[in-house]
Amino acid sequence: MKVFRLSLISVAFGALASTHLSFAHDAALHAKPANPVAQRLPLGDGKISTTPRQGYVMACSSRFPGGGGAHRVGEWIDKTGATWEPSAKPQVEGSVNWPNAAITITREGNERIVRANNLPTHASGQFPVRPESKAYQYDRNPNSIREQTVLLRLSAEPQAAAQPGCVPLGMIGFALSGVAIFNAFDLAGRDAPAYEIQDACNGHPERTGQYHYHDWSPCLAKDASGRAYAHDEPVGWMLDGYPILGPFSGGEGEGGKRITNADLDECHGTVGNVRIDGEVKQMYHYRFTLEYPYTIGCFKAKR
Repeated sequence: MKVFRLSLISVAFGALASTHLSFAHDAALHAKPANPVAQRLPLGDGKISTTPRQGYVMACSSRFPGGGGAHRVGEWIDKTGATWEPSAKPQVEGSVNWPNAAITITREGNERIVRANNLPTHASGQFPVRPESKAYQYDRNPNSIREQTVLLRLSAEPQAAAQPGCVPLGMIGFALSGVAIFNAFDLAGRDAPAYEIQDACNGHPERTGQYHYHDWSPCLAKDASGRAYAHDEPVGWMLDGYPILGPFSGGEGEGGKRITNADLDECHGTVGNVRIDGEVKQMYHYRFTLEYPYTIGCFKAKR
C-alpha cells in the first residue's frame, strides 16, 4: 500500500498552533556558525547512476532542465582535480529571522505527519542576493523566501523495498528546522553545494521561494531552543519514512566519529540506534555526510 502522500502549495500557511516544537529567536542562537569543513572534498559532478551505487545518486532522470544556479565557477572548485574547498566559498550575507516559522511532526497511527510552512526556525541570509555582495559575483539568486503549505504523510513504520527507489529533483525530505531537503544536484546536474552559493546555514530559496538545504546545515546541530541534538536523534525525515541523522556518531565535539560514505550503504544509510517515538530502536536510517551525495543516494523504503 502506498503510504507516502505529499501536498505542497506555494501559498500562505495560516495559523498553526504547535505544542511539539518551540521557536526561540534569540540573536545569540542565530550567530553565524563556523563552517565545519576545512579541507578539500571530492566534487560530485558526474556521480549519477541508474542503479544503487555507494557515493552516487540514483537519479530518476539524467536529463536536467538547466537554468538558475551559479553562473560562474568559483575559484574554490578544482575541476581538473575534481575537488572543492568549502571554507573558501563565500556565503550569502545577512541575518533574517522568521518569527512565523511553524512546524509540527506527529505520529498518528501508522503515519508520521509533518505540517509546516517551510520558513526556517533559524535565521537565513538575505534573499534575493544583493548585487553589491561577493556572493552575487557567482550566484545571482533572484528568489525570495516564501511561505509554503507543507503536508507530508509518511510511513511511521517504513519497510525496505525489494529494490531501492530513484531520487527526483525537488524536495526529498524535510528537516526539523522547518526546511525542505533537496538532493545533491543543481538544475544543471552539478554538485549543488560546491557550485551554488548558500547562506551560513547552507540554505537558499528556489524559484517558488521554497527555502531548502542540499547538504548538512550547521544550523541543524541544535533545535530552535538551542538544545543540541544527540548523535542518535533524527534531524529530519526523508519521504520514504526513514529518519535522517547528523554526520557524526557520538556527537560532534564529543569524540564522535565523522560519518563518511564508507560507513554507509548505496542509499547513504545504515542500521543502528535511533531515538524515535520515545524509545531507542535498532533501525535503518540515513545519515548526512560532509561529502557528496550529502543526504541520500536512493530511497531504501517502500513508498
